[in-house]
Amino acid sequence: MSGLDLEVGKKVARKVLEETLHVKSGENVTVETWNNGLQFARIVVREARRLGCIPLMIFEDEKAFVESAKDPKSTKGVMGKHEYALLAETDAYVFIPSPVLGVYSRKLKPEERDASVQYNRSWYEAAEKAKLRGARLSFGYVGPELATFVGKSLKSIVDHQMKASLVEFEQIKETGSKIASVLSDDSEISLLSDDCRLEFNIKGEVSVDDGVVDERDIEEGYNMHYFPPGHVAKQVEGGTANGKIRLSDSLTRLGVVRRALLTFKDGKLVNWEGRDDDKRILDKLLNNTDESGRLLSNVTIGLNPFVKSGYGIDRMSAGMIGVYGFGFSGFVKSGNLTVNGKSVVEGGKLLA
Repeated sequence: MSGLDLEVGKKVARKVLEETLHVKSGENVTVETWNNGLQFARIVVREARRLGCIPLMIFEDEKAFVESAKDPKSTKGVMGKHEYALLAETDAYVFIPSPVLGVYSRKLKPEERDASVQYNRSWYEAAEKAKLRGARLSFGYVGPELATFVGKSLKSIVDHQMKASLVEFEQIKETGSKIASVLSDDSEISLLSDDCRLEFNIKGEVSVDDGVVDERDIEEGYNMHYFPPGHVAKQVEGGTANGKIRLSDSLTRLGVVRRALLTFKDGKLVNWEGRDDDKRILDKLLNNTDESGRLLSNVTIGLNPFVKSGYGIDRMSAGMIGVYGFGFSGFVKSGNLTVNGKSVVEGGKLLA
């Protein structure tokens, strides 16, 4: 990505290395980048050397990747022994993805992209086995399609995400821990959005994305963190979601849906409404999703006070409530969320 603010880039690189990955002198640092992240990757390499680390940069060319993905005779989606060996000897990993890996890019058909990244599970299993500490820079997914959807320049989105990465991690960790402690299994959740109410129970894993890869994260296999960080996630108990939710602007792979109205019954999404353009997008998203898959599966609460809505990472915005699992991700910007009658979010503001 050209035009990167070098001072901000340097601060972000140092924060990733020192605070997220807490690298030590003599450690092996692998930096994987695509064309759009090369400028920032260079900064990470320089900062890693400054800290006494031994960096190695891997470059993935987007054009070559796309051409290979479209070639039916091309080997794709497979990890080689050399990559497994690299992961095994890596202490810290910095990954800057490409827009072509995201759901917004139109350079590849979904099936072409899926076939080309079949290695994902193997990669994460190898990373977990190696106990490496990793960070994924979300700005790498930002491309012209996403920028068009949200009505902003590509540079302004990337700049915003980079600056939001400079948030104080301790603040996020403290707030996230308080919220996570309330989200106990079998708790009853009430989500109020405008004049709509959605109720469900929660049960299962809870995770706090606080920007720091610590020993607990490594032991639990959560060793790759998004950057910028900032949300709490909890699973929804199957079959318990009932009621309606009025979404705020929500970015989907087909564009932004504005103020959609979703109705859930016994855990399933059973009806969706919106204005003409919104209804068209919703129909395309949901009519292609099997009815058995239209389930509310997760809820998130944003923690990052530096993240504004409309920059591609709404789930991280402080006080933003996200719902997932039924064909796309929906967000409520100024909602109220209570847990067993206790307010956690009120008018889009965190109370923890």
